[in-house]
Amino acid sequence: MSESVEKSGTVPTEQEVKNVVHSDNSRDAKEFYDKLGPKKKPRLPKPQNAITIAVSSRVLFNMVDDRRIYEELGVEKYVQFQQDHETEPLQPGPAFPFVKAVEEVNKQLREFYPDSEQLFDIVLMTNNHAQVGVRLINSINHYELNIERFCLTGGKSPIGYLKAYLTNLYLSADSEKVQEAIAEGIAAATMFIGRKDTILPERQLRVAFDGDAVLFSDESEVIVKEHGLDTFFAHEKTFENKPLAQGPLKCFLEALGKLQRKFHAKDARLNCPIRTYLVTARSAASSGARALKTLRSWGLEVDEALFLAGAPKGPILEKIRPHLFFDDQMFHIESAQDLGTIAAHVPYGIAQKYNKSTPKHADKK
Repeated sequence: MSESVEKSGTVPTEQEVKNVVHSDNSRDAKEFYDKLGPKKKPRLPKPQNAITIAVSSRVLFNMVDDRRIYEELGVEKYVQFQQDHETEPLQPGPAFPFVKAVEEVNKQLREFYPDSEQLFDIVLMTNNHAQVGVRLINSINHYELNIERFCLTGGKSPIGYLKAYLTNLYLSADSEKVQEAIAEGIAAATMFIGRKDTILPERQLRVAFDGDAVLFSDESEVIVKEHGLDTFFAHEKTFENKPLAQGPLKCFLEALGKLQRKFHAKDARLNCPIRTYLVTARSAASSGARALKTLRSWGLEVDEALFLAGAPKGPILEKIRPHLFFDDQMFHIESAQDLGTIAAHVPYGIAQKYNKSTPKHADKK
């Protein structure tokens, strides 16, 4: 035993040894000896089997000051700064809690399905210079994140690589890159930090979606903007049984649903580590049925559906405490931010003509 202790650097106390020696529980012994051995990183799934989430370095980590150096002093000074500070871990950014929650889901999936490769896989997708990668690697190892696949493009847009990495969701601080990704048919959103600290769940991934122009197309939103609410209500009643076309985030909800069903199959529905929410400005009685019937027609479901009839979303989201809230309208993003929600803007649909707000960004003070 002493040899394994020396290798791992973990020295058990005398009482811990006695507890194991006198225990009749084989699980106690296994846990004890597992602690003695070196900690192994979980095996990565094959990309074709995984749900791949690409995150930029500026949303995984807080790089506000680093970005300022780049903008004010140029790329050479920026790269040199990163090399000079590469042993100093970067601070967590807005996507960090989401990534940690995703890894917790993977952990619980492996407990039920040890050999399954239907897991989340996080890819760091950044236009940083390759030499900056050392600090990024050190930061990832410091926080014990299981991120092994990187794409560092040295100033070029990484969007062209998203399909090659089989990306299911792309999260970035750069709205232009997000728009490029959506134009390529990839679910994507621009992340914004909350304006106050919120304690998020550690053992359950919570994701909240707006409906129109996020899960669904913007066809109904076009009617609201161009013809008003009365025409919209009449239209939704007429076409209640006609499914809406899919929006840019439908495929990500679908991916979450596949993993949820794996837990449901193990009778873990009530304790499922993934929980999804529809948080929509639609009214339930006037236009809610079409939204729910559309999800049903796709074979999808959400755990909770909240119809707010135009009320602010911030207070509801404050109660939900999601790791991510997706919406296409900036005033909903701001409402969420004000009460501490990490929000992700989906720049899609007619609402972009009306978006004039500039909420606090992931990389701007």
